[in-house]
Amino acid sequence: MKNLILFIAFIPSLLFAQTKEELIAQVKANPKEISSIRLIQKVGGYYPDYNELAALFKKLDKKVRKSNEGKLFDRYLDALKNTLPGKTSPSITQLDLTGEPYSLSDLKGKYVLIDFWASWCPPCREENPKLVKTYAEFKDKNFEILGVSFDREFDAWAKAVKDDNLTWKHVSDLQGWDNSASIAYGIKAIPQNILVDPQGKVIARNLHGDDLNNKLREILK
Repeated sequence: MKNLILFIAFIPSLLFAQTKEELIAQVKANPKEISSIRLIQKVGGYYPDYNELAALFKKLDKKVRKSNEGKLFDRYLDALKNTLPGKTSPSITQLDLTGEPYSLSDLKGKYVLIDFWASWCPPCREENPKLVKTYAEFKDKNFEILGVSFDREFDAWAKAVKDDNLTWKHVSDLQGWDNSASIAYGIKAIPQNILVDPQGKVIARNLHGDDLNNKLREILK
């Protein structure tokens, strides 16, 4: 993932480089500023560490933490906490491409990669051929993928699935970044994924390419 350009919902200024250490220092120096919440979001980046972000958030002034923005961020932290390895994955039920409801629980008993993506996201589309190869290797070994789209337009979503030859199950509520699964899983950037075991327990977050394949070879022996 080193060369992947991320689509990030809430941090457009992330493109203007600041080191993580500088961001943390800025947060600690400004505990009474609402803007410090956005700085903590930047600290998290693509690979948010719940413990790190929660510790920084607790250092903010109580009025900041109890503000509307603070409450929203606290909800985001809860989503990260609830999807740590070992936690039971939050439920997902959305409509598939045929317009029928489909749930993550329908895949219980299998290892499942929940893949968060969108047709309009170039890095997601670049990642798709790798996922196609991964699926071809492991689909007969008790492994499935559940694609969760952040699209708003059905036709664009369906076309991308067909064009990229994504033969696994796909769902969406067509709410873009406000997708209910995005909120439950604390997804602020795509492509992103969560790997769960046959009992629905989270194994890992954001495994891509060789890292994903090696992990699957390890657990699907």
